[in-house]
Amino acid sequence: MTRKIIIDCDPGQDDAVALFLALASSEELDLLGITAVCGNVPLELTQRNARQMCDIAGRQDVPVYAGCEKPMLRPLRTAEMIHGETGINGIDVIDPETPLQSAHAVDFIIETLLDADDASIILVPTGPLTNIGTAIDREPGILPKIEQIVLMGGAMREGGNRTPSAEFNILVDPDAADNVFRCGRPIVQMGLDVTHQVLSTRDRVGRIAALGNPVADATAGMLSFFDRYDTKKYASKGAPLHDPCTIAWLIRPELFEGKDCNVSIETQSELTLGHTAVDFWHVTERPVNVHWVYSVDAGGFYDLLTERLARFGD
Repeated sequence: MTRKIIIDCDPGQDDAVALFLALASSEELDLLGITAVCGNVPLELTQRNARQMCDIAGRQDVPVYAGCEKPMLRPLRTAEMIHGETGINGIDVIDPETPLQSAHAVDFIIETLLDADDASIILVPTGPLTNIGTAIDREPGILPKIEQIVLMGGAMREGGNRTPSAEFNILVDPDAADNVFRCGRPIVQMGLDVTHQVLSTRDRVGRIAALGNPVADATAGMLSFFDRYDTKKYASKGAPLHDPCTIAWLIRPELFEGKDCNVSIETQSELTLGHTAVDFWHVTERPVNVHWVYSVDAGGFYDLLTERLARFGD
């Protein structure tokens, strides 16, 4: 069965690879649109980067929309120290041929959901949750239309990657995240606990580079740049490939293990702002609202990614 999805992203090298994986998987996923949000770099760059990925993949037919240029209530934090000044350092940046749609991303999300059957569309946010949180706040009537939300963000045992207790996507807009996690629709969450297991080692990137098609070349180039920050920070053999975990879960959920939990977002504390409080052992009476993913078959994940990227050579 083909499932309808909207990817909401802030490319970012790992968002870019998530887009490639989705675009290579049309048997499983019907990508209705890509919505860009501020995050890793400002909105002007994230929407351009999303359009460039469509160009590289030869998929100018997929509509791309620009969304919110700042978080709901707070100043924007960005991550050029990780992703580079373009957000997709590691490849040449071009002026994309894929057009930017005139509608605002939040309007596209609302209108698409309102026109859909109940529980028929999956939202896949891989950046800060500003667009999704704003859409829910503006039009709660969209909620019954959402089958589930499969997102990348948060951490439990891994703590945080931008502060000691907060992962970047949640920290950038904790108020939007709080909106999303309280929305009542099913959520599948890919936090650092699982994404730190899918390391883009030299051998894995080499397998992708050996495919020799434009998408594989771009992926290998971006991952070779993306690698430098996290390998130094974590003393690891490769950078974690966070965002494609969302798409891989939709295609091959058997690669992952998870547990139904309550996850709450800290929005008040200066010390732990953006913390995702995961009630893994059900020690509170807070209701289950998330399927918390904590383990992945990393070899199987990279086999899937490599097989799908090879399709762009056909």
